[in-house]
Amino acid sequence: MSTYHLRIMTPEREFFNGQVEGLIINVPDGEFGIFAGHMPMVAPVVVGSIRIKIDGEWKEAFNSDGFIEVGHEDTVLFTQACEWPEDIDVVRAEEALKRAQEKLRQQKSIVEYKGSKISLARAMARLRVANHKLK
Repeated sequence: MSTYHLRIMTPEREFFNGQVEGLIINVPDGEFGIFAGHMPMVAPVVVGSIRIKIDGEWKEAFNSDGFIEVGHEDTVLFTQACEWPEDIDVVRAEEALKRAQEKLRQQKSIVEYKGSKISLARAMARLRVANHKLK
C-alpha cells in the first residue's frame, strides 16, 4: 500500500513524524480519511480522536481542535493537544468531565457555556480513547 509523510504538531512538541498509510480525523461534518495521493487541502479539525494506519495497523490517539494541511508530499496536522491512550490521565479526565458538566448545569453566560462545552468535549474524547485502548 502507498504511504505518505505525516507530522502531527502541538504547541509543546512534535507528537508524530513518519510514514503512514492513512489517517482518519474528525472535521465539523464528521470523519474524513486521508490516504496517499490525496489532493492538497486545508481543513479544520475538531476535538475527538485520530486514527493512523502504520504498517497495516490502525493506532488511535486523542486530539484537540486544530487544522490539517494536506500537500502533495507532506501532511501536517496542527492541534492544541494530542495524546496516545496510555498517556491519558484517566482520573484527571474524569475530574475535568465532572467540572465541565457542573459548569454546564449552572448556565451562566454564553461565553462560559461555550467554554464548558469545549472542556466537556475534550474530557469525553480523552476518556473514550483511553477506555477504548483498555478493552
